[in-house]
Amino acid sequence: MNHALSNKSDTTLNTASPTAINIKKLTNKLRRKTGQAIADFNMIEEGDKVMVCLSGGKDSYTMLDILLHMQKSAPIHFSIIAVNLDQKQPGFPEHVLPNYLNELGVDYTIIEEDTYSIVIDKVPEGKTTCSLCSRLRRGILYTNAIKLGVTKIALGHHRDDMLETLFLNMFHNGRLKSMPPKLTSDDGKNVVIRPLAYCREQDIADYAQHKGFPIIPCNLCGSQENLQRKHVKQMLNQWNTQFPGRIETMFKALQNVVPSHLADPSAFNFTDLSQHPLGENEGDMAFDPLELALVKQDNTQFVAITQLD
Repeated sequence: MNHALSNKSDTTLNTASPTAINIKKLTNKLRRKTGQAIADFNMIEEGDKVMVCLSGGKDSYTMLDILLHMQKSAPIHFSIIAVNLDQKQPGFPEHVLPNYLNELGVDYTIIEEDTYSIVIDKVPEGKTTCSLCSRLRRGILYTNAIKLGVTKIALGHHRDDMLETLFLNMFHNGRLKSMPPKLTSDDGKNVVIRPLAYCREQDIADYAQHKGFPIIPCNLCGSQENLQRKHVKQMLNQWNTQFPGRIETMFKALQNVVPSHLADPSAFNFTDLSQHPLGENEGDMAFDPLELALVKQDNTQFVAITQLD
Protein backbone atom coordinates (compact mmCIF):
# COMPACT_ATOMS: atom_id res chain seq x y z
CA MET A 1 0.00 0.00 0.00
CA ASN A 2 2.76 2.42 0.87
CA HIS A 3 4.54 1.62 -2.40
CA ALA A 4 1.37 2.33 -4.39
CA LEU A 5 0.86 5.66 -2.65
CA SER A 6 4.45 6.59 -3.38
CA ASN A 7 4.05 5.85 -7.09
CA LYS A 8 0.88 7.91 -7.26
CA SER A 9 2.62 10.83 -5.61
CA ASP A 10 5.56 10.59 -8.03
CA THR A 11 3.23 10.54 -11.02
CA THR A 12 1.43 13.63 -9.78
CA LEU A 13 4.69 15.53 -9.39
CA ASN A 14 5.99 14.48 -12.79
CA THR A 15 2.85 15.49 -14.66
CA ALA A 16 2.45 18.85 -12.92
CA SER A 17 3.40 21.84 -15.03
CA PRO A 18 6.73 23.53 -14.23
CA THR A 19 4.83 26.77 -13.65
CA ALA A 20 2.57 25.15 -11.06
CA ILE A 21 5.56 23.65 -9.29
CA ASN A 22 7.42 26.97 -9.29
CA ILE A 23 4.43 28.84 -7.89
CA LYS A 24 4.06 26.27 -5.14
CA LYS A 25 7.75 26.65 -4.26
CA LEU A 26 7.48 30.43 -4.34
CA THR A 27 4.39 30.40 -2.11
CA ASN A 28 6.04 28.09 0.39
CA LYS A 29 9.21 30.17 0.33
CA LEU A 30 7.40 33.43 1.09
CA ARG A 31 5.30 31.85 3.83
CA ARG A 32 8.36 30.20 5.38
CA LYS A 33 10.44 33.38 5.37
CA THR A 34 7.57 35.44 6.74
CA GLY A 35 6.96 32.90 9.48
CA GLN A 36 10.66 32.86 10.32
CA ALA A 37 10.80 36.65 10.62
CA ILE A 38 7.70 36.69 12.82
CA ALA A 39 9.24 34.03 15.07
CA ASP A 40 12.72 35.57 15.19
CA PHE A 41 11.42 38.95 16.33
CA ASN A 42 8.30 37.83 18.21
CA MET A 43 6.21 40.03 15.95
CA ILE A 44 2.78 38.55 16.63
CA GLU A 45 1.61 37.20 19.98
CA GLU A 46 -1.48 35.54 21.39
CA GLY A 47 -4.48 37.87 21.26
CA ASP A 48 -2.86 40.51 19.05
CA LYS A 49 -4.98 42.69 16.82
CA VAL A 50 -2.85 43.38 13.76
CA MET A 51 -3.43 46.42 11.57
CA VAL A 52 -2.32 45.45 8.08
CA CYS A 53 -1.56 48.70 6.28
CA LEU A 54 -2.79 48.18 2.73
CA SER A 55 -1.59 50.69 0.15
CA GLY A 56 -2.74 48.87 -2.96
CA GLY A 57 0.81 47.91 -3.94
CA LYS A 58 2.28 44.45 -4.46
CA ASP A 59 4.03 44.36 -1.08
CA SER A 60 1.05 45.09 1.15
CA TYR A 61 -1.24 42.79 -0.86
CA THR A 62 1.27 39.95 -0.44
CA MET A 63 1.66 40.67 3.27
CA LEU A 64 -2.11 40.54 3.82
CA ASP A 65 -2.42 37.33 1.81
CA ILE A 66 0.31 35.56 3.79
CA LEU A 67 -0.91 36.79 7.18
CA LEU A 68 -4.46 35.60 6.39
CA HIS A 69 -3.04 32.16 5.62
CA MET A 70 -1.03 32.15 8.83
CA GLN A 71 -4.03 33.24 10.83
CA LYS A 72 -5.70 29.95 9.92
CA SER A 73 -2.69 27.74 10.62
CA ALA A 74 -0.81 29.49 13.43
CA PRO A 75 -0.81 27.90 16.91
CA ILE A 76 -1.88 31.26 18.37
CA HIS A 77 -4.98 33.34 17.88
CA PHE A 78 -4.74 36.83 16.47
CA SER A 79 -7.10 39.09 14.55
CA ILE A 80 -6.50 41.16 11.44
CA ILE A 81 -7.92 44.48 10.29
CA ALA A 82 -6.85 45.85 6.92
CA VAL A 83 -6.50 49.62 6.84
CA ASN A 84 -6.11 51.84 3.81
CA LEU A 85 -5.39 55.55 3.91
CA ASP A 86 -7.16 57.34 1.07
CA GLN A 87 -4.95 60.42 0.65
CA LYS A 88 -7.24 61.96 -1.98
CA GLN A 89 -4.80 61.71 -4.81
CA PRO A 90 -6.36 62.69 -8.13
CA GLY A 91 -7.72 59.68 -9.96
CA PHE A 92 -7.40 57.33 -7.00
CA PRO A 93 -9.78 54.37 -7.66
CA GLU A 94 -11.65 54.38 -4.36
CA HIS A 95 -13.68 51.28 -5.20
CA VAL A 96 -10.79 48.86 -5.80
CA LEU A 97 -9.72 48.05 -2.25
CA PRO A 98 -13.21 47.87 -0.71
CA ASN A 99 -14.33 45.52 -3.48
CA TYR A 100 -11.28 43.31 -3.02
CA LEU A 101 -11.56 43.21 0.77
CA ASN A 102 -15.29 42.54 0.67
CA GLU A 103 -14.63 39.55 -1.59
CA LEU A 104 -12.10 38.23 0.92
CA GLY A 105 -14.45 38.83 3.82
CA VAL A 106 -11.73 40.71 5.70
CA ASP A 107 -12.45 43.24 8.42
CA TYR A 108 -11.26 46.60 7.12
CA THR A 109 -11.54 50.35 7.38
CA ILE A 110 -10.79 53.14 4.92
CA ILE A 111 -9.36 56.34 6.41
CA GLU A 112 -9.92 59.45 4.34
CA GLU A 113 -7.42 62.28 4.83
CA ASP A 114 -6.48 64.85 2.19
CA THR A 115 -2.70 64.72 2.62
CA TYR A 116 -2.25 65.21 -1.12
CA SER A 117 -3.24 68.90 -0.97
CA ILE A 118 -0.91 69.47 1.99
CA VAL A 119 2.05 67.88 0.20
CA ILE A 120 1.44 69.79 -3.03
CA ASP A 121 1.14 73.05 -1.09
CA LYS A 122 4.22 72.56 1.09
CA VAL A 123 6.70 70.91 -1.31
CA PRO A 124 8.16 73.09 -4.08
CA GLU A 125 7.53 71.87 -7.60
CA GLY A 126 10.16 69.38 -8.72
CA LYS A 127 11.18 68.41 -5.19
CA THR A 128 10.65 64.97 -3.72
CA THR A 129 7.29 64.58 -1.94
CA CYS A 130 8.00 61.22 -0.27
CA SER A 131 9.42 62.51 3.01
CA LEU A 132 6.51 64.76 3.93
CA CYS A 133 3.93 62.34 2.57
CA SER A 134 5.44 59.53 4.65
CA ARG A 135 5.43 61.58 7.86
CA LEU A 136 1.81 62.61 7.40
CA ARG A 137 0.74 59.07 6.58
CA ARG A 138 2.61 57.64 9.55
CA GLY A 139 1.02 60.07 12.00
CA ILE A 140 -2.48 59.33 10.72
CA LEU A 141 -1.97 55.57 10.92
CA TYR A 142 -0.55 55.78 14.45
CA THR A 143 -3.50 57.85 15.64
CA ASN A 144 -6.07 55.53 14.09
CA ALA A 145 -4.28 52.44 15.40
CA ILE A 146 -5.02 53.64 18.92
CA LYS A 147 -8.65 54.37 18.03
CA LEU A 148 -9.05 50.90 16.53
CA GLY A 149 -7.44 49.19 19.51
CA VAL A 150 -4.76 47.41 17.50
CA THR A 151 -1.65 46.07 19.20
CA LYS A 152 0.62 45.73 16.15
CA ILE A 153 0.93 47.80 12.96
CA ALA A 154 2.15 45.68 10.04
CA LEU A 155 3.98 47.39 7.17
CA GLY A 156 4.90 45.73 3.87
CA HIS A 157 8.60 46.61 3.71
CA HIS A 158 10.80 43.76 2.51
CA ARG A 159 14.48 42.80 2.52
CA ASP A 160 15.39 45.06 -0.42
CA ASP A 161 13.72 48.05 1.24
CA MET A 162 15.86 47.47 4.31
CA LEU A 163 19.09 47.35 2.32
CA GLU A 164 18.17 50.42 0.28
CA THR A 165 17.44 52.33 3.48
CA LEU A 166 20.80 51.29 4.91
CA PHE A 167 22.67 52.80 1.97
CA LEU A 168 20.45 55.89 1.83
CA ASN A 169 21.27 56.61 5.46
CA MET A 170 24.96 55.98 4.87
CA PHE A 171 25.17 58.14 1.74
CA HIS A 172 22.93 61.02 2.76
CA ASN A 173 22.63 61.05 6.56
CA GLY A 174 25.96 59.66 7.71
CA ARG A 175 24.23 57.01 9.82
CA LEU A 176 24.54 53.23 9.93
CA LYS A 177 20.79 52.69 10.16
CA SER A 178 18.16 50.66 8.34
CA MET A 179 14.54 49.56 8.80
CA PRO A 180 14.23 47.23 11.81
CA PRO A 181 11.83 44.28 11.51
CA LYS A 182 10.17 45.43 14.75
CA LEU A 183 10.20 48.77 16.55
CA THR A 184 8.24 51.10 18.75
CA SER A 185 6.50 53.86 16.82
CA ASP A 186 7.58 57.50 16.98
CA ASP A 187 4.91 58.32 19.55
CA GLY A 188 5.86 55.34 21.72
CA LYS A 189 2.28 54.06 21.75
CA ASN A 190 2.42 51.48 18.97
CA VAL A 191 4.54 48.51 17.94
CA VAL A 192 5.39 48.41 14.23
CA ILE A 193 6.30 45.11 12.54
CA ARG A 194 7.60 44.22 9.08
CA PRO A 195 6.66 40.56 8.47
CA LEU A 196 8.23 40.53 4.98
CA ALA A 197 11.67 41.50 6.34
CA TYR A 198 13.28 38.30 5.02
CA CYS A 199 11.50 38.30 1.63
CA ARG A 200 13.07 39.31 -1.70
CA GLU A 201 11.27 41.99 -3.68
CA GLN A 202 11.45 39.93 -6.88
CA ASP A 203 9.75 36.99 -5.17
CA ILE A 204 6.99 39.32 -3.96
CA ALA A 205 6.57 40.79 -7.45
CA ASP A 206 6.31 37.31 -9.00
CA TYR A 207 3.82 36.22 -6.36
CA ALA A 208 1.67 39.33 -6.80
CA GLN A 209 1.59 38.82 -10.55
CA HIS A 210 0.54 35.20 -10.11
CA LYS A 211 -2.20 36.13 -7.65
CA GLY A 212 -3.47 38.93 -9.89
CA PHE A 213 -3.77 41.50 -7.10
CA PRO A 214 -5.57 44.69 -8.21
CA ILE A 215 -2.49 46.93 -8.00
CA ILE A 216 -3.08 50.66 -7.49
CA PRO A 217 -0.14 52.86 -8.62
CA CYS A 218 0.87 55.90 -6.57
CA ASN A 219 0.16 58.87 -8.83
CA LEU A 220 1.62 61.29 -6.31
CA CYS A 221 5.20 60.02 -6.32
CA GLY A 222 5.29 57.31 -8.95
CA SER A 223 6.46 59.71 -11.65
CA GLN A 224 9.45 61.02 -9.68
CA GLU A 225 12.18 59.12 -11.50
CA ASN A 226 15.07 60.90 -9.80
CA LEU A 227 14.39 59.70 -6.29
CA GLN A 228 17.55 58.75 -4.43
CA ARG A 229 15.97 55.42 -3.46
CA LYS A 230 15.69 54.51 -7.12
CA HIS A 231 19.35 55.33 -7.60
CA VAL A 232 20.28 53.03 -4.74
CA LYS A 233 17.98 50.31 -6.09
CA GLN A 234 19.73 50.52 -9.46
CA MET A 235 23.11 50.28 -7.74
CA LEU A 236 22.11 47.18 -5.80
CA ASN A 237 20.59 45.56 -8.90
CA GLN A 238 23.80 46.19 -10.81
CA TRP A 239 25.87 44.66 -8.02
CA ASN A 240 23.58 41.66 -7.89
CA THR A 241 23.97 41.14 -11.64
CA GLN A 242 27.76 41.42 -11.53
CA PHE A 243 28.21 39.55 -8.26
CA PRO A 244 25.37 37.04 -7.66
CA GLY A 245 24.80 36.47 -3.96
CA ARG A 246 26.13 39.85 -2.85
CA ILE A 247 22.66 41.05 -1.80
CA GLU A 248 22.18 38.00 0.42
CA THR A 249 25.59 38.56 2.01
CA MET A 250 24.87 42.23 2.67
CA PHE A 251 21.57 41.37 4.33
CA LYS A 252 23.35 38.85 6.55
CA ALA A 253 25.58 41.72 7.64
CA LEU A 254 22.50 43.47 9.07
CA GLN A 255 22.06 40.42 11.30
CA ASN A 256 25.71 40.16 12.32
CA VAL A 257 26.65 43.54 13.77
CA VAL A 258 29.92 43.85 15.70
CA PRO A 259 29.99 47.23 17.50
CA SER A 260 33.57 46.69 18.68
CA HIS A 261 34.71 46.72 15.05
CA LEU A 262 32.96 49.95 14.12
CA ALA A 263 33.69 53.47 15.35
CA ASP A 264 30.77 54.57 17.50
CA PRO A 265 31.83 55.18 21.13
CA SER A 266 28.18 55.33 22.17
CA ALA A 267 27.62 51.77 20.87
CA PHE A 268 30.80 50.25 22.33
CA ASN A 269 32.87 51.20 25.37
CA PHE A 270 36.20 51.98 23.72
CA THR A 271 37.22 54.21 26.63
CA ASP A 272 37.62 51.36 29.10
CA LEU A 273 39.00 48.89 26.58
CA SER A 274 42.18 47.28 27.90
CA GLN A 275 44.46 44.32 27.34
CA HIS A 276 42.84 40.92 27.66
CA PRO A 277 44.70 37.60 27.81
CA LEU A 278 42.20 35.96 25.47
CA GLY A 279 42.19 38.76 22.93
CA GLU A 280 39.12 39.82 21.00
CA ASN A 281 36.40 37.16 21.09
CA GLU A 282 34.03 38.93 18.73
CA GLY A 283 34.31 40.10 15.19
CA ASP A 284 36.18 39.41 12.00
CA MET A 285 39.97 39.38 12.41
CA ALA A 286 40.71 39.17 8.66
CA PHE A 287 41.95 42.76 8.54
CA ASP A 288 43.97 42.63 11.75
CA PRO A 289 47.80 42.46 11.51
CA LEU A 290 48.84 38.87 10.91
CA GLU A 291 50.69 38.51 14.22
CA LEU A 292 47.53 39.50 16.11
CA ALA A 293 45.20 37.15 14.25
CA LEU A 294 44.88 34.15 16.55
CA VAL A 295 42.68 31.12 16.30
CA LYS A 296 41.25 29.80 19.52
CA GLN A 297 41.84 26.08 19.94
CA ASP A 298 40.47 23.79 22.65
CA ASN A 299 39.45 26.89 24.65
CA THR A 300 42.99 27.21 26.06
CA GLN A 301 45.59 27.17 23.29
CA PHE A 302 46.08 29.55 20.40
CA VAL A 303 47.89 29.19 17.11
CA ALA A 304 48.73 31.89 14.57
CA ILE A 305 46.82 31.93 11.29
CA THR A 306 49.04 30.88 8.39
CA GLN A 307 49.38 33.67 5.85
CA LEU A 308 47.59 32.89 2.60
CA ASP A 309 48.97 33.62 -0.87
